[in-house]
Parts: sequence; C-alpha cells; structure tokens
Amino acid sequence: MLTNSEVAELLAKEAENFKPPLSRAFRRASRAAILWPEEIPSLLEPGRALSELPAVGPFLEKFIRRWVDAPPKLEKPPPIRRDFIFRTEAQRLLAANPAWMASLRGDLQMHTEWSDGAGTIAAMANEAVKRKYEFIAITDHAKGLRIAGGINEQELAAQSAEIEEVNAELKSAKQSFRVLRSVELNLNVDGEGDIAPKTLAKMDVVLGAFHSALRRTDDQTPRYLAALKQPYLNILGHPRTRIYNYRLGLDADWERVFAMAAERDKAVEIDCYPDRQDLNVGLLKLARKAGVRISIGTDAHHPWQLEAMELGLAAAIKARIPRERIINFMTRSELLQWAKKRR
Repeated sequence: MLTNSEVAELLAKEAENFKPPLSRAFRRASRAAILWPEEIPSLLEPGRALSELPAVGPFLEKFIRRWVDAPPKLEKPPPIRRDFIFRTEAQRLLAANPAWMASLRGDLQMHTEWSDGAGTIAAMANEAVKRKYEFIAITDHAKGLRIAGGINEQELAAQSAEIEEVNAELKSAKQSFRVLRSVELNLNVDGEGDIAPKTLAKMDVVLGAFHSALRRTDDQTPRYLAALKQPYLNILGHPRTRIYNYRLGLDADWERVFAMAAERDKAVEIDCYPDRQDLNVGLLKLARKAGVRISIGTDAHHPWQLEAMELGLAAAIKARIPRERIINFMTRSELLQWAKKRR
C-alpha cells in the first residue's frame, strides 16, 4: 500500500502536468498530506472516502485510487520535498517514545493577533495549559517584517503589559503556567536584528530569523555567523528557511554554524510548522555532533496549530538528539537563567 508521503510525492509530480487552477489543487493536496490524520489504507474500507482527507475532492480521489490500485514506480523526492516527517509517522514515533511528550515543558515560537497570528495571547496560553505545559514564548514578528504585521518597540512594551495581565490571571487561578515575553527578530543579511537592544533586554528570551534574500544559492555562512555573534540573540529560528515544494532554503557550512552556536551557547531551532520542519533531520544530526542546544517551536498562528509539536519532537527523536540538549525540557527557571546569562 502507498503511504501518505508517497501519495504526496505523486500529487506534487502530477501538478506538473496541469495548469492553474488544477496544478494548485495538486500542490495544495500534496502539502496537506503532511497532516493527514490517517494513512491511505484505512480510508479504503467500505463506507469511507478519500475525500475525508483535507484538500482531497472527487477529482483528486480518482487519481489517488488509481495509484493505489496500480502503484507507479516511485523515485526519491527532489531536495525541495525531501526529509519531511508526516503526521502519521510522527505519531508512531511518539507512541514508541512516550516520555518525550510527557516531559515536554513548553513551546518557544508562536504568533498572535499582535502580528500575523489569529489568536490572542490568552487563547494561546489556554491551549498550552490544556497540553500541560509550564510555559510558552510569544514571538510575534518584529517591525522589520511589515508584510507580517511586525511590531515596534512601543508595541512590544504594550504587548508585555498584556502578557503580565494574562500571567496575573493565571496566577489567580492557581496555574503555575506562565507566558514568556519574546519576539521574532527580523535578521538582515548582515545578521543584525531590528529591535533596539534596550527593549530586547526586557525580553525573557529572544529568537531571530532570516526573512529576506532566501533564494540565494551561494554560501551564506557569513550571515549565520554574524547573527550568532549578536549578544542579544538566544535562538536562531528556522535556520535553513526552507518551505515544502516552494523554497529549497539557504546553503551554508553547517558544521561551522553549529560549532559557533555551541561555542556561544545559543540554540538553533526545529520549527515544527508542517511545511517548514526546519531544521530537518539531516541537519539535526550535524547539530547533535556539534553539541549545540536545540529549541523547538510550533510557529503556530492559531491555537490549534500547537499540535504541530509532534513533528518537531519526532524530528529530534529521529536525529537522536538528547533531551537534555533541548531547551524546551528545561524548567522555566532554568530556561530564564540560561537566556539571561547568554545575553
């Protein structure tokens, strides 16, 4: 039987045979397959339809059933679609390693209505409380990324005040959970952030990521090293900047990058967003050898997207990252001490 990942690859390749809007439908279904909750065989039982799956309608169902009945020859996916973990695989890995989810203490990247998210700070916090977390970090985009509603220093101060209010409400409800003040800096090609250091000094933890010149094909090592030298940066977010079937991501001497991060005790991120999964398993294995710290963030833009944590944990398991090297498994006090000491 074909797996969801194999069907996703067939859908992506079939898109090349059509023009819009049909080509977009195939690509959309290929991307949606990452989060399909069941493997294809379970939907072939009597009384069920493949159209139960997100992004699959009657037209695409015909193609999928044809492939299931007569599986075509499958080739290795191209790099732009390679090394992605599908939800069903992640769930199998976590079922075999239950201590990972049980001992996880928090999520260190997410967005709210303050920038391009769809949930309030309170809504994100309430969802995290349901997941029995101890903390989350609110990392709305900074002012340099205007397309994502990036916020400036004054708005960050106002957001911090709202976070204090949410934490006060949690404390009055006798919840030990807390929301951490953070931000997703927009790092430029020189590795510099876009928020004043005096504002960053008030943050609990600081994440930064590249959002420009992301299709460069030459060696980008210098910009990574420059970013890691910034004294205010704790976490380098979605380092490679890849997106499933859309952007390959940047190239660098990753051994040098991870060595610098380890030397300066910075963390590099596993961004769990389904079509990012960045760092991917291959690079995580290099990061493990370098002994660098790992941060995991769902990059959630809505409360329900916190479930993408499964993908990040699965990547860490596959790469054999020790839990003690992942800052999400620190206690809140340990995390805050580490972040403050490294800035």
